[in-house]
Amino acid sequence: MEDAIPIQIEQALRPIEEVRTLVEELEEELSANYPPEQRHGLKLEAIFQPHIRFFIARMSDLPVGCGGIALFDDFAEVKRMYVRQSSRGLGAADAIVKRLEKEALSAGLGTLKLETGTEQVAALRFYERCGFNLCEAFEPYSSMEPHTIATSVFMEKQL
Repeated sequence: MEDAIPIQIEQALRPIEEVRTLVEELEEELSANYPPEQRHGLKLEAIFQPHIRFFIARMSDLPVGCGGIALFDDFAEVKRMYVRQSSRGLGAADAIVKRLEKEALSAGLGTLKLETGTEQVAALRFYERCGFNLCEAFEPYSSMEPHTIATSVFMEKQL
């Protein structure tokens, strides 16, 4: 069996070109299935706020994925989770989620939540495999107009 390529997870402190490219790729993928009002990902400038930690996954020094965590008073939320199609199934998503869980626990938060879409079938299977369960809509989504979250799936995990 071939040796697995090591995955490095590094924090991005500003919107470097690799972050821009990964977020654009994610947005392009999502736009194929969801109208703008049903896409709730953070804008690039909103990712780099004090309560958010954002990470890039690298394999052989190449960026293959990203993901962030927004820290709130009573839970943390996964934001902008994405792995390039060519790198899926190699462990990058697992490594990102592990880092996000570590960040949440370090901030004293024992619940990790997320919003994804009904058409993100592989993502839904992945999150379920990671121990996430379906939950009710949470803020800010629970205050949104119903049509804007009609394709949303909400999940949470107790850490």
